[in-house]
Order: sequence, then C-alpha cells, then structure tokens
Amino acid sequence: MPIQTAADSISNSAGSPYGFKNRIINGAMAIDQRYAGTASASSLSGYLIDRWTIAQSTTGKLIAQQNAGSVTPPTGFTNYLGVTSQSAYTAGTNDYYAIIQTIEGYNIADLGWGTANAKTATLSFWVRSSLTGTFGATINNGGSRSYPITYTISAANTWEYKTITIPGDTSGSWGSTNGVGVQVWFSLGVGSTYGGTSGVWSSTNYVGVASTVSVVGTNGATFYITGVQLEKGSQATAFDYRDYGTELQLCMRYFQLLGSGGACGVAESATRASLTYVFPVPMRAAATGTLNAANGFLNQPQGGPNAITSMTGFFYGNGSTTTISGGWLVIDVASVLTAGKVIINSGSQGMVQFSAEL
Repeated sequence: MPIQTAADSISNSAGSPYGFKNRIINGAMAIDQRYAGTASASSLSGYLIDRWTIAQSTTGKLIAQQNAGSVTPPTGFTNYLGVTSQSAYTAGTNDYYAIIQTIEGYNIADLGWGTANAKTATLSFWVRSSLTGTFGATINNGGSRSYPITYTISAANTWEYKTITIPGDTSGSWGSTNGVGVQVWFSLGVGSTYGGTSGVWSSTNYVGVASTVSVVGTNGATFYITGVQLEKGSQATAFDYRDYGTELQLCMRYFQLLGSGGACGVAESATRASLTYVFPVPMRAAATGTLNAANGFLNQPQGGPNAITSMTGFFYGNGSTTTISGGWLVIDVASVLTAGKVIINSGSQGMVQFSAEL
C-alpha cells in the first residue's frame, strides 16, 4: 500500500461531487474570529478557534490556541490547533479533558443514526504529539450514546494521518434539526467514569477510552491536530478543503463579531444610543450578545470616537420577537453625544460578540 502524504489527503470542494462532504466545520483550523491566533484558553471550558471548544473538569490543566508552538503543519495545511499541558496531573475518576466539536443535527441527519438504516461514517485527521502510544477519542450524541475509539501515535513530534471507521448507531436519539447532532471528542486525559471500551456503542456518556495516553499527565506535553474530517462512508477520502470565505460563513452561523460599521442608529441622549444591526449570515438560533467594550466605540458625524462603557439592552426585532437575522442594541458611553444625531459603531475586533453555539 502506498504511503499517503498530507498533500494527497486534500481536495478542493469547488469541483467536488460530494457537496458538504466534511461534516466538521473549520477542520483545517483556519478560522479564529475570537482571538485571531493570539489568545489561549485555560478555563473550565470555552471556545478556542471557531467551532472547537476545550473541556476541562479541573481548571488550568491545559492551554490551547491556533498554531501553538509554531511548528510546521502537514503539507497542504497552514493552521492547526495546539494544546500544551500545564502540569503533571493524574486524572481522577471523574475527570475529563478534551478538544470537542459539536456538529449541528441538520448536518448529520442523512446518516440516519438512531434508525435501522444508520450509515457508516469515517473520521480522519492529522495529529502530532510529544507523547506516543494509544490515544482515545469518542463519537457521541451529547450524553446518552457514545462510541469510544482509539488510535496510535507512533513517533513523537511527527505529524501522522489517522482514519477510523464508525459503524452507524441503530439505537438512541440523534438530533436532526438545529440542536446537537454529533459530538467529536479528542481525549487529552480521562478518568474511569468517562472512559469506555473502544469500538463498542454504549448508552453511557463516555468521552474517551480508559487507560489511554493522558496529555495532562505530563508537564509541557503537546498535542496538535488539523485536517479533521467526518464523512459518510466506510473509507476516508481526500480532505474537503472549502475556500476560506465559505468556511468563514459556515462558522458565522454559530459566532459573529459586530465590527466597525456593522450597526447604525440614533443618539437617545448625551450618553445613550440605540443601534440596529443585521447579521451578514443568519445564525443557528437566537444569539447571546456580549459587549467587548475595550474594542467598541460610537461615532457621530460631528466627532468621536466615544468609548462604550456598557450595553444596557440586547434585543431582537421589536424587543419581543426573536430572530436569527438581527435586531437592535442600547449602548451607553461616557462621552457626550448629541441627541437625535446619527450614530455608527467602530472597533477593530468587534463591539459585540454574538454566540449561538451548540
């Protein structure tokens, strides 16, 4: 059998007959709206780059960010997600540490999981670690059905390509609308409570495989991953490398930044303004808005910028009707505005973060 290289494992979806072949979004780790490759996460849980989150049962054991460690990605890729262990920690019985992507139900409905016609799927990815041995991962439905799997990293600090076939699950409840469909977990350390038997569907919430390599168990250990693909069928095919604009739009269904000029409105008073906005991409569901005051300003034709101090309202439509398309905000500033004058927003990294993550 010929050796497969990273370049061999990439295809351009523009000419592909498969359509939405890869159910993973941002599998090439290229989109990072929140941090632009500069921030790391060490909280209990949280989103890293777009569509990828980290889970930690105990805070501060891992940090992660786009292109951590500045290693060379596999040929054909320009980005990866990197994790570094912060201590030599022995995972307890109820501990779990993992990188996760949650796939929307609409995007896996055709697999027919939970029915007699369940289709086989294949998970493939490129991985590199300072550790070697048997690592664990899991496919689950968010809690009640899971399929733990293992794969082996043979050489330290070397990119290796892995493929794993997953038989379709004929049992359980699998989302097929805009809620959770499938979760893909890459375990970085797991206790016995959440570690199952590899290659067996279970009605237990497993997120890894017991007695596999624990990244959190070695201080300074690294784990890098890219080119993640989940597709229908029993054989891995070339990575579905969608163009950057398409991939960004797919990510914006779940997370968006209200950037410079994205909203406009009128000053209500010297310190308050109401602004309307329209999402460039409709979101998965009604979003939660979080003010990023450090990057947010209001401008009027006669002057500015006026630094934002708080967001006292976050509304959709007429204030009572939810929508995935946009709405309006009530913003306070410390500087003096002129009531009745037009207002626009500015800010390099987005005045407001909107999240409709699963």
